[in-house]
Amino acid sequence: MPRAKFSVARKRRHKKVLAMAKGYRGGRRRLYKSANETVLRALAFSYRDRRTRKRDFRRLWILRISAAVRAHGVRYGEFIHGLAERGVMLNRKVLSQIAIFDPAGFEKITRFAASKEV
Repeated sequence: MPRAKFSVARKRRHKKVLAMAKGYRGGRRRLYKSANETVLRALAFSYRDRRTRKRDFRRLWILRISAAVRAHGVRYGEFIHGLAERGVMLNRKVLSQIAIFDPAGFEKITRFAASKEV
């Protein structure tokens, strides 16, 4: 019985890795060993950064909302607390977009959130 050498499976695996290494320079694209190292590293970074991107965008939205709210004399924490007390279900992304594209509407939301009566 002939000895199995995984030739088909190995060829398929190498082709897959080299296809993922498309666009890399030099041996990182052509040589399996260095391409595999680079692809594994890239996959680890992409997994990590999909989570980091969510954090970064939330920080950006909070920064924008804070700047827009301070222009109306309210602190960010007071604004968010006021919205929660009044049952306004707008997330930070939407609030940020309203602050940018509809300043007059955002001012009304700010006054509503900052008002003392419920």
